[in-house]
Amino acid sequence: MMAFTDKDYWKALILFGLNQATYKIALGKTLLSLAEHGQTRVTWEQLSTEFLLQYQQRLSHDPMPQQATPSRQTVMERIVKLHLAGKLSLDQAIQEVGANAFGDVIRRFDNLGNDESFKGKFYRFDFGKELILTDDLHRIVEADTTELEEELDARWSLLEGAFSIQQENFVLSNDLRLTYLENGYKRKNLTSNIPFLQGYQGNTCFYCGEPIPPDDIHVDHVLPRQVLQHDEIWNLVLSHSFCNTQKSDRLVGEHYMRKLIARNENIIGSNHPWKRRIIASLGKTPDARRSCLERHYGKVRMILGPHYWGGSLSYSPEHDPFYRRMITVLNNSRR
Repeated sequence: MMAFTDKDYWKALILFGLNQATYKIALGKTLLSLAEHGQTRVTWEQLSTEFLLQYQQRLSHDPMPQQATPSRQTVMERIVKLHLAGKLSLDQAIQEVGANAFGDVIRRFDNLGNDESFKGKFYRFDFGKELILTDDLHRIVEADTTELEEELDARWSLLEGAFSIQQENFVLSNDLRLTYLENGYKRKNLTSNIPFLQGYQGNTCFYCGEPIPPDDIHVDHVLPRQVLQHDEIWNLVLSHSFCNTQKSDRLVGEHYMRKLIARNENIIGSNHPWKRRIIASLGKTPDARRSCLERHYGKVRMILGPHYWGGSLSYSPEHDPFYRRMITVLNNSRR
């Protein structure tokens, strides 16, 4: 029976198995780099710093998609882009990596089917605190780091190429994301907007038109925040938790955009101070505001793709009492 070397085990982990994102490859490069520098006990901050560096080098120029799911970005893509756009300092970016990037990859790096012989072979960990690199890892690094790094780079490029095939318009979408990042800002606590939004929604869900129980009110971004990267009031609505979860970060149907336009015009027709914020963001006239929202929708659609969430199967805009009431108010105000 053929005896497998430590190098064989490493290559098996890197080259076999399903990859839905590039995290495993980036962690492989991180481990090689840390071992090459003679480290054995690696703090979580050191691990996060090196992991961030690997993605920075990969995403700084002509970035490619880092996961298979169209319309979404990995945590690392978002962190790197926020850092490059000046929205996160280096220390903040490292903290974000340590807190949010390692949930699965640290635990699953050495998974290969039902074979348990890989567990703990190249590192052990105390999650959130430290990684301990094993002698097996140090031996393969001492033997031939260059070959292992080249294989990782080739695998990373292969995955990016496969992911990009699944994501049309990726380059344009990436440019649009960066534009929104540069003009956006950090997510805020949105619960303070509930009383204001209730006044214009009549305590009904924006997506299904049904009443919302007091303990089930969610503030949602109609156009996904992961794309727009802001919390402007013109894009915020109230919904049930179920509707919010079902919609998630997907593109909504155009009927919801018409509803959002009507809701915003309803606010503009009031004397609430926030109407000035909407006017400043979208335009001085109804036509200008509608055109601005349509442009936002078109850009989000370019990023997320043409497939949209239209609400529950039973939902009909024509029978939505909230929508019909606003349209009636708007039509009456034009007489």
